[in-house]
Amino acid sequence: MSEPNTSAFSIDLCQMVDLPKIHEPRGNLTFIEGGNHVPFDIQRVYYLYDVPGGSERGGHAHRGLHQLIIAMSGSFDVVLDDGKDKKRVHLNRSYNGLYVCPMIWRELDNFSSGSVCMVLASNRYDEADYYRDYGEFMRARWKA
Repeated sequence: MSEPNTSAFSIDLCQMVDLPKIHEPRGNLTFIEGGNHVPFDIQRVYYLYDVPGGSERGGHAHRGLHQLIIAMSGSFDVVLDDGKDKKRVHLNRSYNGLYVCPMIWRELDNFSSGSVCMVLASNRYDEADYYRDYGEFMRARWKA
């Protein structure tokens, strides 16, 4: 897999995305269209649930994967790290998502009881796309 232009990515590109919310007395409805509400076509959807209190998830970065992270139920925090700056984002609304671009180290923590984290991803699972070692990630971020 070819290495991305790592200097092109920073946590400033990781932004909250307001999703459509149709409100009516029978209940609310939110929908997401790839390429419209998110800046990529959706190739994979996965979700985390039954995360024990005090646990952390994530702890990796992606070479080329784009993601939208949504708290479908409950709440949790996403800690973003581009190798220079860090930012903590609290997610607790199912009509908001956090867009995460490639080459951003992410950790998820502070899960509330019963929380569900859904992730929309631009590619199918590919282990070669992961940086699972922070040192390796940092070397890739700052290579000459």
